Amino acid sequence: MSLQILITSDNSHTLYNDILNETYHSVNGAMDESMHVYINNGFNESIKNRSSVSVFEMGFGTGLNAVLTFIEAEKNNIHCTYHTIETFPLDTGLISQLNYKSTIENKFHFAFDMLHDSKWNEEMQISENFRFMKIHGSFENYDPLSTYDLAYFDAFAPDKQPELWTEEIFRKLFNHMNDDGILVTYSAKGEVRRNLQRAGFTVERLEGPKGKREMMRCRKQQQII
Repeated sequence: MSLQILITSDNSHTLYNDILNETYHSVNGAMDESMHVYINNGFNESIKNRSSVSVFEMGFGTGLNAVLTFIEAEKNNIHCTYHTIETFPLDTGLISQLNYKSTIENKFHFAFDMLHDSKWNEEMQISENFRFMKIHGSFENYDPLSTYDLAYFDAFAPDKQPELWTEEIFRKLFNHMNDDGILVTYSAKGEVRRNLQRAGFTVERLEGPKGKREMMRCRKQQQII
């Protein structure tokens, strides 16, 4: 696999995977996409009336979603437990060439380094508010350790990794989410929406980030007995 660093239209980096013919983030703005989909429509929605939140991310990748979540948790004084799974970890030499630290405040640079330097499969404390664990493996073969309030579904596109966008995968996530839990994803593909609904989620279509018409936010509605 060959990976190439690209500059997206908001001047933040992404990576291009030549095997999948796919980028890790939107070429219309990597930082903008992560902020719009995962932070503004995911994290900030999830923390309403909460002082703590548990997050699961499908696809650690470059660590962009994780560091942006760390920053948001710190700014809002939210206690956050963040678990993320990655099948193909990136080389640290490549990570060091990404320009994300130049786009965030200096006081948060240490967090980006700690997220990448942390040992795999071991939970660690990044700050008083932020506990973090990255899991090396595939979600198909992984039994989540916890239940979660929020899921970032950031796998490669459905036509590139169809095995991760199935009803079975979404049902597994649904079963490991707390009542009123939220799942957000950049994809608004019809078959993905139907698989999410068949898995039990209530699906809401939202305006997408730059370059995409829509995204999806899904909820596990509380069961009333």
